[in-house]
Amino acid sequence: MLSDAQKAFYAENGYLMVEDVVTPARLKRLQDITYALIDASRDVGQSNEVYDLDVGHSADAPRLTRIKIPHKRDPYFWEILTNSAVTEVLTDLLGPDTTLLTSKLNTKAPGGGAAVEWHQDWAFYPHTNDDLLAFGLMLEDVGLDNGPLLVVPGTHREPMLSHHVNGVFAGAISPDDPAFHPDRAVALTGRAGSMTVHHVRTLHGSAPNVSDRARLILFFEAARADAWPLLGASSYFHALGQERFWVDLQDRMITGKPCLTPRMADVPVHMPLPPAPDNSSIFKTQASAGVKSAFTKP
Repeated sequence: MLSDAQKAFYAENGYLMVEDVVTPARLKRLQDITYALIDASRDVGQSNEVYDLDVGHSADAPRLTRIKIPHKRDPYFWEILTNSAVTEVLTDLLGPDTTLLTSKLNTKAPGGGAAVEWHQDWAFYPHTNDDLLAFGLMLEDVGLDNGPLLVVPGTHREPMLSHHVNGVFAGAISPDDPAFHPDRAVALTGRAGSMTVHHVRTLHGSAPNVSDRARLILFFEAARADAWPLLGASSYFHALGQERFWVDLQDRMITGKPCLTPRMADVPVHMPLPPAPDNSSIFKTQASAGVKSAFTKP
C-alpha cells in the first residue's frame, strides 16, 4: 500500500497523509452511521460512556466533542480497521501483528467545536517500546477553518515535553515551554476518505472549529504487538485483572496474534500520575488540570 518514499517520510517526520483510503461507498456508510449516532445523542443530558458532550449541546442542536470507542457502537468501524486499505497501511508501518489500544470519533461541531491542546499521545500510555501510532480517517472534508489536526514534524525523535501542570498530569504541554515551536506546525487538511497517520510521540493538537461545517475524524490508536503497556496509565484494560485482560487482548488484535515477549526499548517514560481531578476524557483532563490554552488569545 505505502511506497518506500512514504515510509521514509513517516520515519523522518513522524506523520503521513494517505489519500482516498476508503472507497466512496464505504465512506458513505461511515458517514450515515456517524450522523445516526450524533442524532441519537439528542436525548442525552450529560456525558456518558458513549458521548462526550460539548458546550451548548441540546436536543434541538446536538453538539459533541467525541463519540467514545465507536467500534463498540457499530461493527462497521471494526470492519474498516481490519479489512480495508487502513489495515494495509497499519501492516506497512507496524508489521503483521498489531493491537488496538482504543478508538474515538472526534466530532467537532460547527461554530466553535472544542480545541484539543498540544500533546503527545505517548504521555498518556507509555509502553515497553514506542512502535505505536494513531490513524485519523476524515469522514468529511477538513480545511484550515474547521480545526484540522496540527503536527510538529520530527518531534517523535526529540525529547518528550512535560505534560504536568499544577502538580497533576494535565494531558497537554504548556504553550510557554521553550521547547515548543508552533511555527514549525503543519496542518493536515484533506478530502473525506483520506487518512492522517502520526507517531505516538509526535506533538499535535487542533484549534476550535470556527467554520459552519462539522469536522468528523475517526481515530484508531494502535501498537505493534510486542509493545506492552506500562501499569499506571489510564487505559481501561489496566483495571481488568489478568484473566479478563487476556480475553480483552484477543478482542483487540487487529492483525496477527499476541506477543508474549515484550520488546524493551530505551524510550523516555514519565508516568501520567497523579491524575487530573477529572480524567474521564482528554478534554476533561486538560480542563480540570488548568491547562493554559495555546489556541485562545490572552
